[in-house]
Amino acid sequence: MTTARFLTLDAFTDEIKSVVHRGLDRREMQRVLDETRIEPASLAPRLHFEDGRYTRHLVYKSPDVELLILCWSRGSRAPVHGHEGELCWARVERGRLRFTNYRETSRRPLRVLPVRGASDGGPGYLDGPADLHAVENPAEFGADAVSLHLYSRPYDECDIYELAAGVVRRVQLRYDSVPPGWTPG
Repeated sequence: MTTARFLTLDAFTDEIKSVVHRGLDRREMQRVLDETRIEPASLAPRLHFEDGRYTRHLVYKSPDVELLILCWSRGSRAPVHGHEGELCWARVERGRLRFTNYRETSRRPLRVLPVRGASDGGPGYLDGPADLHAVENPAEFGADAVSLHLYSRPYDECDIYELAAGVVRRVQLRYDSVPPGWTPG
């Protein structure tokens, strides 16, 4: 295993842009995500937590990729949700998170099966690319967590799988913060 290179958030974003500019190659993106980490000091201005939920902070968005920082307060979770057939990587930057990947076998009746057991990961843990998963910061982990999420194509809504009710519902996504001067395009 290689030792991760620490980059500022801006330098990391430039590296992602470079991979996209050369033609987004899944293996190359995986390598960049495996071999890099974000310097905590450059991440700090993007960290905003809210009790009881996770928050979504846009770092960069183009027609090809969307880069987000997610802040997970203790006990927060994202339900089972889809990524519209696009690639999604999630990497833990601080704290610990639990990831569970799923596959849908039917919608009527709703049937969603775990691909494997839940995986707990600390700083540097990389999940993905996933199409259907749930992410949580269980209260027993004892601390807030931060993750970096990279989507191969941006999207503004996704399917939420309510397993107990047996339904899939479409939800509009929103950001809790955006870079200064950013306007939706």
